[in-house]
Amino acid sequence: MQFKISSELTYEVSTDTTFLFNIQATNSSTQYIIEESVTVTPTQQFEEFSMPGAEARFIRMSVKAGIVFTIRYRALVEVSYKVIDEALLVNLSSVMELDANVMPYLFPSRHCQSDKLRKLAIKEFGQLENDFIKVNTINEWIYNNTDYISGATDSGTSAYDTLIQREGVCKDFAHLGIGLCRALDIPARYFTGYAANLQPPDFHACFEAYLGGQWIFFDPTKLVPINGLVKIAHCRDAAEAAVASFFGNTMCTFMNVQCTVADPLFKPIIPVSGDWTALSYQ
Repeated sequence: MQFKISSELTYEVSTDTTFLFNIQATNSSTQYIIEESVTVTPTQQFEEFSMPGAEARFIRMSVKAGIVFTIRYRALVEVSYKVIDEALLVNLSSVMELDANVMPYLFPSRHCQSDKLRKLAIKEFGQLENDFIKVNTINEWIYNNTDYISGATDSGTSAYDTLIQREGVCKDFAHLGIGLCRALDIPARYFTGYAANLQPPDFHACFEAYLGGQWIFFDPTKLVPINGLVKIAHCRDAAEAAVASFFGNTMCTFMNVQCTVADPLFKPIIPVSGDWTALSYQ
């Protein structure tokens, strides 16, 4: 599948500020960047670097006070995925069998306090018959028990906050899913990317659970086709994958994000209530 993606962000800079942008599609074994460009207007010097373990690509730049600038990213990306037989996902690998690179996704993190969610997770989901059903049920439970409300939360909102408030946006839904999975000793990680058919267009956050030796995709918002994502990064939570981080005084005054399907053979897999398709972008 091919997708055309783009993002455009404008900032007014009040003091000398260093920016870290995380807006580029990742290059991996299942995602190939056919073409891409990054431009900054007016011209500013920037450098690119990768974050080990997250498959993320960052842009770093320093901007002087008084400048209003726009950064634009465009790309054509080929994405592949596979649908997994659910029978292969029923049993959790023991901690002794987990690869070292999976282990960090077992533990509580800044936005996913799985230790605080353990009692609820065990009571609601712990007795279900297998691990895929547990995560599928968690995904459905969040969808049915949490209201999607734009602007209801901020960058400091955690999974525990979302559980109490029962409202949030995509990152909050993802954090709650991650936290509940980890509370059941199921490794889970944050997934951020561009999403086809998302309305209104924006960056999108979901999560992946490690089942049967594979990372399986879940989206408790159910706002997009589950095979319509272009990955930017995966990580423990949103603290490690913010679209823009800055060190100084600045304000974002404009943002435009687009993701369109460039493949006429694309057949969207639409989430069905209670029946999640096991899909891996791994």
